[in-house]
Amino acid sequence: MIRTLWFFLPGEGKMKITEKLAIDAFKNDKETHILLDQKVCHTCKERFCIYACPANLYSLNEKEEMVVEFAGCLECGTCMIACIYGSVQWKYPRSEFGVQYRFG
Repeated sequence: MIRTLWFFLPGEGKMKITEKLAIDAFKNDKETHILLDQKVCHTCKERFCIYACPANLYSLNEKEEMVVEFAGCLECGTCMIACIYGSVQWKYPRSEFGVQYRFG
């Protein structure tokens, strides 16, 4: 079941979470701020990071390796918390890079 989250903005009416996130700006670095231990990911059966990431950045490639597209990261750290095996090493992007929230 897919849930749609709505936000009510004064004078704006309802706004879906996806619409709100689409307004955000990203200044992407060439270097990733999320590292994965593939040995740990390979033994993981639960794949919590895929389901927990609100930006849907985690997926399996054709070799069944876990990959993360750091460029759309919302910098919430959920993936690091969701990975119970400690595979995700997460830090904030370097200065001047990352997400810029436009609606709080």
